[in-house]
Amino acid sequence: MNLYNDIDKPACAWMRELAAQGHIPPGDVDSRSIADLTGADVARYTQSHFFAGIAGWPLALRLAGWPPDRPVWTGSCPCQPFSSAGKRKGQADERHVWPEFARLIGECRPPVVFGEQVASAVGHGWLDGVFADLEGLGYACGAAVLGAHSVGAPHIRQRLWWVAYSGEQLAQTEQVIRSGQSHALRSGGPSRLGIAGRNGSQGQCSAGSAGRAVERARAAGGLPHPAHADGWCGEQGEQGRQGIGRGGPANCGPWDNYIIVPCADGKSRRLEPSISPLVDGVPARVVRLRGYGNAIVPQLAAVWIKWCMSVIDAFECKAVAS
Repeated sequence: MNLYNDIDKPACAWMRELAAQGHIPPGDVDSRSIADLTGADVARYTQSHFFAGIAGWPLALRLAGWPPDRPVWTGSCPCQPFSSAGKRKGQADERHVWPEFARLIGECRPPVVFGEQVASAVGHGWLDGVFADLEGLGYACGAAVLGAHSVGAPHIRQRLWWVAYSGEQLAQTEQVIRSGQSHALRSGGPSRLGIAGRNGSQGQCSAGSAGRAVERARAAGGLPHPAHADGWCGEQGEQGRQGIGRGGPANCGPWDNYIIVPCADGKSRRLEPSISPLVDGVPARVVRLRGYGNAIVPQLAAVWIKWCMSVIDAFECKAVAS
């Protein structure tokens, strides 16, 4: 059974429809603030999604091949305290609700937690605080900054992706971790999964091996070629410079069908032909804009989940062997 939690009422209604139509796994949609949730409210669910928005994480888990009966939590904490969309008050912002998320994690101890945040949160020390809290609870952590363009999306959308792991095998092999014998599975110091390195002195996060995993998957044919940062893909660039054009065989994966629209800033950008995001009169326009704007890119999250799965599974196999 799944739990979907978000305080946005339209998003909750959206998720109920998605579940009813079979687009996401069935489950309970809870619109209470995370501050009002207790461990008892959450403990009975196999998979729980907090700050769920329009349920991008469940789709990403499915795309990555995460089994529906494998326990996992996900959470994309509100970005406004750290992004240009807010006043960047950081931890002083009332929307900084990581402490409440950490409280629930501590009460329920899910074996795996995936999360996402705006990349600029790293510079505010957000990631350091998150990792300090999680490592204090006995989790091994890893993180990377990856952009949506890496999987062919028509925008950069750099995001911080993180994972925390505290499976049964981790608890059973605590001595191995402390002795450093599992160093090949970690990076960045004790209790760090070998997913991405961090430059602690500058508070920055690099793509590390997760970024290399994206490149290997693409080379093997598992991912589309990335879109160029200036907004068009493959050989459609010249057409975009000339005016409105339609995408062809540019191998952009889910974004193959697009139109190229010249914008006021002199750049050309790709849009899905059926989307008119800035046009008045579109049904539920504001709700759709808010939902899409707050959503993760599931195709990119799936790459991150797949790579984390490979590290976690390798760790557990090694723990069993030792």
